[in-house]
This record gives sequence, C-alpha cells and structure tokens, in this order.
Amino acid sequence: MALELSLSCDEELGKVPAQSEFLAWASAALQQEPGLYSLAVRLVGEAGSRDLNHRYRGRNRATNVLSFSAGVPPELAAGLGFTPLGDLALCAPVVRREAREQGKAELHHWAHLTIHGVLHLLGHDHEAPAEARIMEQRERELLAGMGIPDPYEAREGDGSLESGAANC
Repeated sequence: MALELSLSCDEELGKVPAQSEFLAWASAALQQEPGLYSLAVRLVGEAGSRDLNHRYRGRNRATNVLSFSAGVPPELAAGLGFTPLGDLALCAPVVRREAREQGKAELHHWAHLTIHGVLHLLGHDHEAPAEARIMEQRERELLAGMGIPDPYEAREGDGSLESGAANC
C-alpha cells in the first residue's frame, strides 16, 4: 500500500499536526488495502465545518470530521494507476475542544478522527450497532498499534500537540 496525501488549511488555525502525521495515520488505516491511493485532508474552522455539514448532511452545526468519498469506479481507478479515496474535512476547533472535554491528548484525538474518516472512505459505517462494533474495534486495533489508548475510554491527557506540530 502506498498513499499520496495532500493537506490544506482553509484559514489560520494555529498549531495542527504535520502532514507527516496525517500520512502515518491514514496509511495505518490502509495497511490491509493493496494498491496506490490518494487522499485530500482539509483542515477547517467551525464556520467551514458547519457549512459542509449543513450542505451535505442537513445538520447545522460544526462537527469533528466529515468524509467525502471520491466514488471513482474501480475500472476508472485502474486506468489512473491509483485509487482516489476522497476528502476528509477535519474541524480543528472541534477536535481541540473534544480532546480537552474527553481528557485525551490532542494528537491522539487527531489520529483517531483521521483513521475514523479513512475507514468511512473504505466503506465502514457506524449507523447500526453491529457496524459500529466492527468499526470501533478496527479503530482500537489501529490506534493500539501506534501506542494510542482506546479512544472510547475517557483518559487524562494534557491536551497539547506532541511531536510533529505545524502551523496552519
């Protein structure tokens, strides 16, 4: 598996994880997927997240992560030589606030939500309880492989970014 990842910021968002961090997290989610992939990660503020969430999901509030599948048919992807996964929109202020409120290290929460979004792009969902159990277990396994605690258990964290922080 190989991944090409582009990272963009809609506005000045302060310290955010570096592109290499997002690449590592997304690559972990793809580790069992053979082939070459591309992924766009867009970091947004609350207004941008609210707009996207309202426009595409009918919910008038900012949210932590939104996944937008590229929806490229396999035969077209074969002709491209890679599979476009789609886009992730991560809302920096919501990610930071949730990490603080949930007692998680901020970098761990960024990792969890990136993996969560990529799993959605791979077809995982959590609408039904059985689907949720499968998706959450996969998230736990991937994060544990990176030394990150179970994201569904409350933890004490300092809330700060660790290594690899960049300004956005």
